[in-house]
This record gives sequence, structure tokens and C-alpha cells, in this order.
Amino acid sequence: MTYLLINLFTILVPLLFSANTRLNFISKWKPLWSALFIVMIPFIAWDVYFTNIGVWRFNSDHLIGVNILNLPIEEWLFFLCVPYASIFTYHCFGVLIKKDILAKYTNIISLILVALLVVASIVHFDKLYTTSTFIALAFVIIIFQWGLKVKWLSRFYFSYLVILLPFYIVNGMLTGMWLNEPVVIYNDLENLNLRWNTIPIEDVFYGMLLLLINIGLYEYLQSKQQETSTHISV
Repeated sequence: MTYLLINLFTILVPLLFSANTRLNFISKWKPLWSALFIVMIPFIAWDVYFTNIGVWRFNSDHLIGVNILNLPIEEWLFFLCVPYASIFTYHCFGVLIKKDILAKYTNIISLILVALLVVASIVHFDKLYTTSTFIALAFVIIIFQWGLKVKWLSRFYFSYLVILLPFYIVNGMLTGMWLNEPVVIYNDLENLNLRWNTIPIEDVFYGMLLLLINIGLYEYLQSKQQETSTHISV
């Protein structure tokens, strides 16, 4: 039950504090859960494909044994539990920290990230996990930074820096940092074989991609909800 427990502990504290009167995260549940389930669809499809072709696989010793589309049920829950906890963190910073600390640096951060991701993708084009993750993330950053010109990207970057600590703990457990063997086993022929302790470096950017798309859709749906509420009140 290792993977299931990791999911449950990841979402437990955010769920408990969602109804806190100051944070009032529960009022965001409609756009939040809509975003989570919508974004889950392409990521599950990606996951199913990569599992089937052997980019990664799952250690059955740490699973309860229920599979859907050749993916353990715990992997499905991952795409709900981890984004929920991360968006909760993002929301908390928005409520508790009024100053947009990285606002002045958003453009340069995006530029550096895109440049590094594109160069790494070209140099390591034969690494499927590396290339697909880096190109997808670069594309999404370009869309949000220079296409849609969203105002919340700086707050996302700040939040993700903080989220990297719980990410290190959760992903560390999944990749075997504190276990005798990992829950998720990677084919190192398809990645750079560079590890942050036991975590493939691609996972850091995969996590960023997952959360960036979730927050992008969450922000969009939240703005639509506010527009509807304003229209009704008028």
C-alpha cells in the first residue's frame, strides 16, 4: 500500500485546511476539481503510452493491485492528489503574501527556462522522456508568458520553488529514497540518467509542467466563475 499511502498523506493536510475561514480554499473547489479532471486526461494518456513502451514501470510490491488501462489506481490518484496539494499551496501564498516577489523577473526566468529546455531537447533528442517533457514545458511556458501574457506566472514560479521541498519528499519516496526499492522504476535509456538523489531530473520539469497546466486552467475557470457571479449580482 506504499503508493496509496503516499497519495493520501500528500492530500491530507491540504484537505483538512481547505475549509479554514481565512484561506477559504473550499470556495475554489468548482474550478479546481474541473481543472484537475480535465488536465488528468492528457497526462493519463501520456502515462499509459510511456508505461506500455517501457519508459517507466511500477513495482507491484508497493501497489494494491487494481489497474485501469494498464495503470495502477494509485497512479490515477497521483494526478488528483499532488496537483490538489500544490494548488492549495499556490492559493495560500496568494492569500498570505500580497507582494508579487518575482514579478520583475518573470520574463527573464521564462526566457532562461525555455532556452535551456530547447537546447537540452535538441542535444538529447534520442531520450524520449527528456525530449517530450522539455519540449512540452517550453511550449506551455511560451504560451502563458508571451502568448496569453498571464499575470499569475510569477506567483507560480515562486510557489513551485517552495513546492520543490514536498516534491523532493514525495517523489523521493516514489523513486526509492527511503525504501528498499522504488515504487516507480525508470528506463534510464530514455532519460538523462541525472538524479537529484534518487529522483530523475526530468521529474522536476514534468512536475512543473503538470502543475503549470493545472494552475493555468484553474485560473481561467476561476476568472469565469467570478465573471458569472458578478453578472448575476448585477
